[in-house]
Amino acid sequence: MVIIAEPFHNSCVNKLLISNARLINEGSTQDADVLVVGDRIEKIGSGIAAPDGAAVIDAGGKYLIPGMIDDQVHFREPGLTHKGDLATESAAAAAGGITSFMDMPNVDPLTTTREELAAKYARAADRCTANYGFYFGATNSNIEEIKALEVGESCGIKVFMGASTGDMLVDDPDALDQIFEHAPVIVVTHCEDSPTIWANEERARERYGEEVPLTEHPNIRSAEACYMSSELAIGLAKRYDALHQVLHLTTAREMELFETAHRTEKRITAEVCVHHLFFDESRYDELGTRIKCNPAIKRAEDRAALVAALNEGRIDVIATDHAPHTLEEKDGTYFKAPAGLPLVQHALLTLFDLVDRGEISLELLVDKACHAAADIFGVAERGYVREGWFADLVLVDPNRPYRVTADNVLFKCGWSPFEGHEFPVTIDTTIVNGEVVYQDGALTRRIAGRKLEFGRAR
Repeated sequence: MVIIAEPFHNSCVNKLLISNARLINEGSTQDADVLVVGDRIEKIGSGIAAPDGAAVIDAGGKYLIPGMIDDQVHFREPGLTHKGDLATESAAAAAGGITSFMDMPNVDPLTTTREELAAKYARAADRCTANYGFYFGATNSNIEEIKALEVGESCGIKVFMGASTGDMLVDDPDALDQIFEHAPVIVVTHCEDSPTIWANEERARERYGEEVPLTEHPNIRSAEACYMSSELAIGLAKRYDALHQVLHLTTAREMELFETAHRTEKRITAEVCVHHLFFDESRYDELGTRIKCNPAIKRAEDRAALVAALNEGRIDVIATDHAPHTLEEKDGTYFKAPAGLPLVQHALLTLFDLVDRGEISLELLVDKACHAAADIFGVAERGYVREGWFADLVLVDPNRPYRVTADNVLFKCGWSPFEGHEFPVTIDTTIVNGEVVYQDGALTRRIAGRKLEFGRAR
């Protein structure tokens, strides 16, 4: 159910002062005021006086953070818009404190040519509440298109090295070599070994027929399948000195493949998603297909290892892999129910839940969810609260819990795996390019999102 209201503040005013905030940014937490002029942060300090005609938000001690940059979403447009679209899902993202997103290419038609990439950007113009960037999809046969890609055209090149991606499965060794050798920008990979998964599926069918229980999902999409594929991808990246990020890691064993250095010192980085930090396999009996995703949610020990790797610096960035499906689709049996779950509205909330449990710090949350993607992908002037940079900001109320219900879910698919859960904080206000797009539980109808600028080449 989408809740939309008229703006609480006139977002068209030229100046906005956020006063009395608890700013979490660049590894420190401090009391601060932030003055926004137009779409930029004009001044950060204390005791800033409101300029004439400025709108004022008295934060009253609420946390102020840069907006989350989600480097992995599936907003389903074009071609799959009964599940979600750029307008609906970017609005839900903004309600969750995500001010920028990077959308995946496995849509219809696939984003595997520069022509389709340009068409997708055209679709997004003037429709997205949050800022947007799009991946270019690799196939076994589009290496010439990849070579022609210019830095800044796309956030990165997506390579599906898993078994569930149809025409976008890249399993030709020569094609993989060519992609890693010639990619002009960062290569990001979905890593699961297909033959291992197919063999595990056959064994499950032999035992259960078509009624495979969801508890078998982490055994079918096994730790071995993940490790084999991640090791292969990292080996290719090292061979060709490619910029590379392994997406949505799920296993303790894979952590040995990554270094503990800061992301700015790495050519190969690691990503984890919020649902793999929040859930473990004990929740399959309760939630079933609602938490079926690829790679699978695995053991409690794996979840703990992911949290530890975040704290150690082995994992560099947190994302969502937001992938909505209708409940009718998700209510199928194991082999028929699609993998993926809607997450962007509640992603930051899950991370504050981890803070509340004492598993990560507030500063680490902001570093991995807000700063990191800007560094890894070369996002221009976003991801930090800095004077002169774009005003993508989020106020979080630490004294107001938020319970997820069917009535306050904004996704087009209309459901969330977190329904019934109460988070310890509430997203109070989201600002994109200086405009208030969400406040006090309602969207403001401001379509403030812009095309992201990417400047990192291999």
